[in-house]
Amino acid sequence: MKWITDDWRLKLLALGLAILMLGAVAFAQNPPTSRTLTVALNYSFAPSSTIVIITPPTKTSVTFTGLSDVIAAVTPNNLTATADATKAKPGAAQKLNVTVVSSVQGVNVQNPAPIVVNIDRLAEKDLTVQVIAHEAPGFHIDTAQATCQGITPCVVHFTGPLSWEDPVSLSAAIIYSAPVNLTEIRQPAQPIVLETNSGPFDVSRVTEPSWELDIRAADIHILATPGSNSSTVPLVDAVPSHLPPPGYHIVGVTTNPATVVITGDPVALGKVQRITLPAVDLSSYTSTVTIKVQIPYPAGVTPLNSVATAAITYQIVPNPAVSPSP
Repeated sequence: MKWITDDWRLKLLALGLAILMLGAVAFAQNPPTSRTLTVALNYSFAPSSTIVIITPPTKTSVTFTGLSDVIAAVTPNNLTATADATKAKPGAAQKLNVTVVSSVQGVNVQNPAPIVVNIDRLAEKDLTVQVIAHEAPGFHIDTAQATCQGITPCVVHFTGPLSWEDPVSLSAAIIYSAPVNLTEIRQPAQPIVLETNSGPFDVSRVTEPSWELDIRAADIHILATPGSNSSTVPLVDAVPSHLPPPGYHIVGVTTNPATVVITGDPVALGKVQRITLPAVDLSSYTSTVTIKVQIPYPAGVTPLNSVATAAITYQIVPNPAVSPSP
């Protein structure tokens, strides 16, 4: 044992230096490093959440560090990024913190900066599906109905941002493009489309959670009478020329009458699918109001019962109070 105890201090120092040298060589071959990857961004919500994020970011950049051989093996699939919306409230430019977790041991992740998003209230709206069809010359459509899951009329449920439903006045329809030239037409599983006062609904818009239409197709049944020179068409309200004052919004629109019967040449009748009423100015109204407007009948057709005006009722209410963000 004497060979161990003699000059033990020098021997211990030599052993320490050897270990340090070995570590330095290994460290030089596998130094610490960092990388940045773009990963998918998830969102977490509170149970029974009543908010929805409009046009949310879908990706985020994540920077992480570790030994080079560990870092080299990391892929976007090894990183889970989540934006925390559990305490978020409706409003513009809301900040959400983002946390990132790595499934690879030895990786130190730097959480990205908070994201800024627009948050709305999540709302559901029931929509009765209308069948839009046009008559062939010499035919009159008596009824055009949609049936979904064996129920007539077909009612679908749209779930999405409240601002998308008001004041755009969403509607659901099945568009039968061919001229109706038969006394009876049945078509199964026809696609349901969404429309707004200003045109087709933009289905490419993204929300988190995703907006939903619970039923996407329905059966249609059209009955027509040959040789008729009259047609029933819906009256559609136009987008107001001016919306209600700040702090107020429209929650519902109804027209009276909802439809009119027009007569005329079958060719002219076949071109009229709906009549859009004139736009009205709502800038001075802060509660429900009914406004009468002239019905602009297209050239070549006349109303069967001399209906000249329609009453449009706008349900106007104050915007809901929003608590400030903490």
